[in-house]
Amino acid sequence: MRIGELAQRVQVSIKAIRYYEQLGLVTPLRRPNGYRRYDESHVRLVEEIRELAANGIPPSRARPFIECLGAGHAHSDDCVPSLVAYRDSIAELDRMIASLTARRDLLIRRLHRGAARSSAKENAMTDYTALPADLPAPEDDGAADHLAGMSLPALVLSASNGQDIDLSALAPGRTIIYCYPLSGRPGTDLPEGWDTIPGARGCTAEACGFRDHFADLRQVGVSQVFGLSSQDAEYQGELVERLHLPFPMLSDPGFAMADALRLPTFEAPGHDRLYSRLTLVISNGRIEHVFYPVFPPNTHAQQVLDWLTRSTNVG
Repeated sequence: MRIGELAQRVQVSIKAIRYYEQLGLVTPLRRPNGYRRYDESHVRLVEEIRELAANGIPPSRARPFIECLGAGHAHSDDCVPSLVAYRDSIAELDRMIASLTARRDLLIRRLHRGAARSSAKENAMTDYTALPADLPAPEDDGAADHLAGMSLPALVLSASNGQDIDLSALAPGRTIIYCYPLSGRPGTDLPEGWDTIPGARGCTAEACGFRDHFADLRQVGVSQVFGLSSQDAEYQGELVERLHLPFPMLSDPGFAMADALRLPTFEAPGHDRLYSRLTLVISNGRIEHVFYPVFPPNTHAQQVLDWLTRSTNVG
């Protein structure tokens, strides 16, 4: 066959075959007129060179393997020089791995140092757990007066732990669902004028309050606690991990629960709709009690705990 036919047969370029000839790996036969010709033995050689290259041994180091085949062996690594070539290649890979591992470890150390500095700066600049002293208090506009006694709708919402929660099939006992507008995240700007909107600021502080009182809530008969906002489950999952919350957050980006129960919402710059802050105490599928408006949010979990303690003692 001609060189073009050989190239097509083994799926390489003519240039590659000529390169193999320059390295002395492939020696073509010659026709009487001087033209190159190739046979099945050349097909085997080129395929072997390609396989070696795919395994990390470039054509420039393939000579021991080709000479082993030329000596009549069935496999290119039946000869001692081929085994030596293997060992040399492995040793070189070991050196490369050691070098890359050292570089990776260095970059990891630099990443951690940089992230620690950045986190310290962000925390110093934006501490969402601390509330300004002059936050405006929301007024009771009556938007939640109709909720007590209502049954929860048959809605399935995504939770930050990957589960789907059916609101009409909650666990036995009391369930606390506290709705909030949105939580801040270090490095993420809150809506413009957030602190001036009554009842807007304090979502992170509220979550930390329910975290710190979670065991106490369980002792007074609460079986489940959920936070709920319109933020997606992935965003809320980061919040759960960052704040070490012992309960999941529910995601309702379509405001399905707000529409079903006519929950109060509001607008903010960059957001056409956000949940107003309120808390539902749910028992046997019905809303037993509503906290609305909620203020201040950083002590709200204690407020819920006090009400539940009084309710349990009276019962």
